[in-house]
Amino acid sequence: MKKIYWLLIIGWTVTSCASRLTENQLLLENMMKKHPSKFRSILKDRDTLEVQIIYTQINRDSLNRPHFKSFYFHVDSTKYFYPASTVKLPIALLALEKLNRLNINGLNKFTPMFNDSVYSGQLSVKKDITSENGLPSAAHYTKKILLVSDNDASNRLYEFLGQKEVNANLKSKGYNMRILHRLERPLNPDQNRHTEAVRFINHDTIVFSQPMLENEDSIKPPRKVLKGIGYISNGQLIRRPFDFTYKNSYPLQEQQEILKAVLFPKFMDSARRFNFSEEDRKFVLKYMSQRPKETKYPAYYKDKAYFDAYCKFFMFGDGRKPISPNLRIFNKVGDAYGYLLDNAYIVDLDKGVEFMLSAVINTNLDGIYNDGVYAYRKLGYPFMKNLGRTVYKYELKRKRQRQPDLSEFRLKYDQ
Repeated sequence: MKKIYWLLIIGWTVTSCASRLTENQLLLENMMKKHPSKFRSILKDRDTLEVQIIYTQINRDSLNRPHFKSFYFHVDSTKYFYPASTVKLPIALLALEKLNRLNINGLNKFTPMFNDSVYSGQLSVKKDITSENGLPSAAHYTKKILLVSDNDASNRLYEFLGQKEVNANLKSKGYNMRILHRLERPLNPDQNRHTEAVRFINHDTIVFSQPMLENEDSIKPPRKVLKGIGYISNGQLIRRPFDFTYKNSYPLQEQQEILKAVLFPKFMDSARRFNFSEEDRKFVLKYMSQRPKETKYPAYYKDKAYFDAYCKFFMFGDGRKPISPNLRIFNKVGDAYGYLLDNAYIVDLDKGVEFMLSAVINTNLDGIYNDGVYAYRKLGYPFMKNLGRTVYKYELKRKRQRQPDLSEFRLKYDQ
């Protein structure tokens, strides 16, 4: 009898260790618990590290229409994190939408676009030597944003849109977010409310001219946001929390929804879509998933600073190894003040795998902001790499009623 009892105990233990993950609200947590060497600190210090994760499965019906099922880990839209460069995606989308809305003959994303400094803190732009014709344009700025997360490119589209229009349009679409400032430029709130004058010129003819835009009313955040125990200002340590109150805000749920609106617009509420052409949408998808070595203008393929996984944190972190051409990641990342983010649609064209994954982690372990001492390499990149691979491996084994037709995402790249 005792022997049978122990056999039952051993059998139960083996079965438990090999048990399949249950697809419930704890799916992500249980996935990570299966790999303690990779995620122990993430699970233990989720509050301190401000970790949030959204994993969305995509199941196709008989007409290949996508149906979404999301799983969450520690997600709370009321918990502020700095969104860094992830705000560049909605800025690019709104710029394309505005060009479409203006509906002016000769005006499109390829029309040369010039910026004129007319207010404090502004910078003029007359050329762009990284483009094929040496001239700046909304198309080229969008490419640079999506390929390598170029800050100046995003700021130029911010000038075209204006603070008031950006936020009003996002609000009208039902997105709960704020864009209040340019990136990597230390401007005050008043300067951020004023934009550069913009001219679009086609064959020496001004197609569209926009004077300086001014948002007279400062957009007031709902509450004060203070983080950490100190920050560096003018080389000095200030021993009080850093004020994020008038920084950009972009919750993780909104990030995934905006990405979904680009990937699957027909299956989103019409009010939440971005109103530009299908050609514009394909343009965004192409450069969101294209790799630097596939890019001739700008000549990223010549620059060793750019590698396949540049701006592809999930599954690769900051790894330099080549990525299979059949694995494509349509995403937008961000990293600033210690926050590391990725918002992605990951697709394996050969194996019929597709899923969405969005995550943020705070790698500022000492609570001092603006000191540049962040654990991106020790903590952030490994977390993103391990999380992406863990979900990808789960997706490889996940049973689907129907295999997806992913031909829409087999794109032709520049080279």
